[in-house]
Amino acid sequence: MTEQKRPAATRGPSDHTFRDQIVNAAMEYFSHYGFEKTTVADLARSVGFSKAYIYKFFSSKQEIGEVICASCLTQITQRLSVALEEAPSATEKMRCLFQTLTVAGSELFFRERRLFDIAAAASRERWSSAERYEAWLRETIVAILREGRAAGEFERKTPLDETAAAVYLVLRPYADPVQLQATLDTAKEDASRLAALLLRSLAP
Repeated sequence: MTEQKRPAATRGPSDHTFRDQIVNAAMEYFSHYGFEKTTVADLARSVGFSKAYIYKFFSSKQEIGEVICASCLTQITQRLSVALEEAPSATEKMRCLFQTLTVAGSELFFRERRLFDIAAAASRERWSSAERYEAWLRETIVAILREGRAAGEFERKTPLDETAAAVYLVLRPYADPVQLQATLDTAKEDASRLAALLLRSLAP
């Protein structure tokens, strides 16, 4: 009788469990010692695996951080998407973008302090997760501007790309955890004031 080979798929759930275990341990370790000071060897000791076994799932410490950071940023984009869908006009969407981004970022990165070091590293070192997040924000701004121009809410003389770039520059301090940290105490009020000023400048 021909020997039956075990399907490769049977390894999936086990590998997935180990991968999650490594990520969860990394979050805990980062929370105590910080992302920058933690090494792969530290993580290996904390979960009882060898460094070689961790490298089976992740090519570097940064890749582990990328998984954690991408999950956090996905939470923010999902929250923003829901809020923007509920806004009745482009004007309200622009205001909502500033307010929701500031609140969501503040809650996620500073109430969950263990995430701040990772988010800060992602921003400083231009990780792919941070770049995807920035690209999503820029695309969202363009979509809101197009909607507002089509509805007659926003002026249409300035080239769209120039306007979108300027809006992103105003929004960026509330999208970047490093910059947001510097103004955390007044961030919500400041973002509302800037959104109001921006909307006046966009008026036809």
